[in-house]
Amino acid sequence: MDPLSLKSLLLLLLLPLLGCCVEQGILPEGPVSALVGGNVTLKTTITSQNLDVITWIFNNLNGVATFVGGNLRVTAAYTGRVSLNPTDGSLTLSALKPGDSGDYTVTVITSDATLVGETKLQVVEPVSNVDIKSNVPDAIEYNSTVILTCSAIGSSLSFKWINGSVPIVVDGTRITEIKTNSSSVLTIKNVLRTDLVGPIYCTASNSLTTKSTTTPFNLTVYYGPDDVTITPANPPKFIQAGSTFNLTCSASSLPPASFTWYYNGMRIETSSSVLTLDMIKGYTEAANYTCRAENPKSKRSVPSPAVSFTIMEGISSVEIIGPTGDLIASNSTANLSCQATGGTVGKVDWLKDGKPLGPSSPRVVFAADESSVLISPLQKDDNGRFTCRVSNAVSSKEAHYNMQVVYGPEQPTITARKAVEVNQQVELTCSAASVPPANYIWKLNGTATTTTAAVFIIASATYKDAGTYTCEAHNIITSKTTSTSHNLSVQGEGTLDGLSDGAIAGIVIAVIIAVALVVVGVWHYCRQKVPATSPY
Repeated sequence: MDPLSLKSLLLLLLLPLLGCCVEQGILPEGPVSALVGGNVTLKTTITSQNLDVITWIFNNLNGVATFVGGNLRVTAAYTGRVSLNPTDGSLTLSALKPGDSGDYTVTVITSDATLVGETKLQVVEPVSNVDIKSNVPDAIEYNSTVILTCSAIGSSLSFKWINGSVPIVVDGTRITEIKTNSSSVLTIKNVLRTDLVGPIYCTASNSLTTKSTTTPFNLTVYYGPDDVTITPANPPKFIQAGSTFNLTCSASSLPPASFTWYYNGMRIETSSSVLTLDMIKGYTEAANYTCRAENPKSKRSVPSPAVSFTIMEGISSVEIIGPTGDLIASNSTANLSCQATGGTVGKVDWLKDGKPLGPSSPRVVFAADESSVLISPLQKDDNGRFTCRVSNAVSSKEAHYNMQVVYGPEQPTITARKAVEVNQQVELTCSAASVPPANYIWKLNGTATTTTAAVFIIASATYKDAGTYTCEAHNIITSKTTSTSHNLSVQGEGTLDGLSDGAIAGIVIAVIIAVALVVVGVWHYCRQKVPATSPY
């Protein structure tokens, strides 16, 4: 023991013999922290006054410095690193070393009392070189155990783990942590993709400094495939061949999954995530389609739910084959045959003039599969547009046939006035139902005229135009001729439509004269009623 330490120890032993009061607590409780290489002042609570003796002891044994009678003595270990305030007894240590950590005791003797204080000094090394290391370069979800080690240089270190911006919670079961003064070992069993979303940071700290990893740490956790699905999940029962319909297989997976397609359990030769109709155009039966997603890292292979449909050819074209010659009402028969190409015929519908055609009479007979219809015998009402509509579950096509049934002419009718006045224009219109339209001949009183149109026009009637007009209608195909007659009377001007202009003028003049006579009569009567003026 050096002489200063021995002297200080003897002084302490003699304190009870000094006959003075001893007071405790003139130093902070501590610990007082300071960095290696730095300075620290252990300051007492004494106010400035004359102090007789000041003694500082380290770890209750080794002397540091003694101030007696105005003289400061420093032990060799602290030479050049210690200063002491003689007015309050505070000790300043510089160029701190880790070995300076420990308990410091000060004894101050004044003329009135003996003062003692104790505190703890902690010399800490600043945090540096924070680094994260992993036991694996990457991980497989549910399978891997990841061990992350965060190490740092410094003293009295504590550690904190951050996933992105959220602290990693240690549950003590699946996620555990082992701490030392220089490292933290984080163990994650059966790692999940959410455990290490990243970036991962490690923060090391002590009482004076804090440092984090300068470079964010990332560890890839491979996962999946999960949620393997086919879109659309509920396709139509029948899909038209050659359409743009397709199936898409998707899965949540890292790295992206590879896909395999199956038709009723048989593998389809494609690795695409999209299954087009071109890839399965040979499969025409009802089938279940599934896809299987495989992760090349996790080696997991997961199937999708199955989807079912049938690929069906659409109807390509439809044609009606019917009679090509003349069809005569009551004599001819028509057989209309509907022929479809491509696809499977599901249903055949017949329409006439846009309305459903049914077996409305014994004349209309449909084939068992409705591919043809027989009409026998034809009637004039069978004229019109016949439609054959062929359909299946995925398509519909139509064909048309214009039926023309020759008939007539039926009994014609003449629309005209029965009587006209001289010089009036006259029109006689003849009409007869006929297919094709009838040709017309007009006769007057049995003599043929030059008019062969349906309308016979007389520009200005004369008395000789009166008589019997006969219209003959003729069908060039049926060779049938029908006729009807109309009697026309030609009368004098003004005899049919009321009074003539002269008669009307005479009546107007007569009315004017009568009104004038009435006015004159009333005036004369009134003059007779006025009394004569008396001369007196």
